[in-house]
Amino acid sequence: MSGPADVADRRGVMPRGLVVVLALSGVLVSVLALREFASIVAPVLLALILVIGVHPLTGILHRRGVPRWLAVTTTLITLVAAILGLGSAMALSVAELAALLPTYQDSFTALVDDLRAWLASLGVGHDQILAAVGAVDFAHVAALVGDLLLGVAGVFSNLLFLIFVIVFMGVDAGGFSSRLARVRPQRPEIVGVLDDFVRGTRSYLLLTTVFGLIVATFDAAFLWSIGVPLPALWGLLAFLTGYIPNVGYFIGLIPPALLALLEGGPGLMLAVIVAYAVINFVIQSVIQPKVMSDTVNLSLSLTFLSLVFWSFVIGPIGAVLAIPLTLLTKALLLDVDPNTRWMSSLVEGSRPAPSEDEDGEADEDGADTSDREHPASTESTESTCRVEPATGGQAAVPARTDAGPD
Repeated sequence: MSGPADVADRRGVMPRGLVVVLALSGVLVSVLALREFASIVAPVLLALILVIGVHPLTGILHRRGVPRWLAVTTTLITLVAAILGLGSAMALSVAELAALLPTYQDSFTALVDDLRAWLASLGVGHDQILAAVGAVDFAHVAALVGDLLLGVAGVFSNLLFLIFVIVFMGVDAGGFSSRLARVRPQRPEIVGVLDDFVRGTRSYLLLTTVFGLIVATFDAAFLWSIGVPLPALWGLLAFLTGYIPNVGYFIGLIPPALLALLEGGPGLMLAVIVAYAVINFVIQSVIQPKVMSDTVNLSLSLTFLSLVFWSFVIGPIGAVLAIPLTLLTKALLLDVDPNTRWMSSLVEGSRPAPSEDEDGEADEDGADTSDREHPASTESTESTCRVEPATGGQAAVPARTDAGPD
């Protein structure tokens, strides 16, 4: 029979369904608010991730004897110079592409005529050919390439505001470690979760940058060797789209493949597609996942959904920052609370199970360690089982193991 206290406790707890509805309502309001202020939120989040990524350079310089103010200044100058360099290179390349595309009008017309003749040779009627090919227009193809490039270049939109936020965050980051150290005794779990997020984000950015540079170098070198125009632009595009999970490869492939089609026909386009597929598969689908398996442990479904979600919320920057922002959200909403930490296992990727040999070695090591760590318990067991010799007609009794008084 429940008492008055139990009844009061039950009255104070909201129904689970109501909690779910309130939580979903809060998430919806938050998403709509972020989408409404995406022009401000997106550069701030990009600046946060960039500062987290380059901040170790400040510690390296300071440990080598450089004054902290000079180390912070050098780190910020390096980061701002890299952003300005990438933005300028992208702008110049897009301008070159805009001047180059009109020269392929005749090539495009010839390709459309060849397509019509091929369809007619297959017995396709004239009306069907007009319906299939009539919608294909050079202006639409040029617009498609331009929209893809402008979408990637949108990462550098609002550049002045981004640089100011980076400078202020970089200056504040110089003393952030000491502030975390003061908070750690009162909130160790929160600080630990933030440490894990920062560590994982830095590893992800470092590995993605390294593999992106490798892929971009191979792509640009191949395109230059077969005569595709603007190979530097397509290498830069491959590098930037390397930060976009799942679909970044296709975004980086479509523009150079279309340009190869206009430059040398279907054969050249097919060569570009095959080369990109081989380079992407070997580096980004075989080597990179093995190296990054412990850095970003997110399921494939969550990775793709995070790309769709963050792109919807804050635009092109959300596609580039999908993985770091998902790690941050997971840390603040799931990992920080012991009551919701179990949910992290539902969104994590699968890890390879240890082999039987490793399990056997682990068991043997565990047994050895157990014996080494608890010698007293082993001696106690032995002394408990030891019996004193019987004298006369008395039965043998176990020896006493305690040293205390009766």
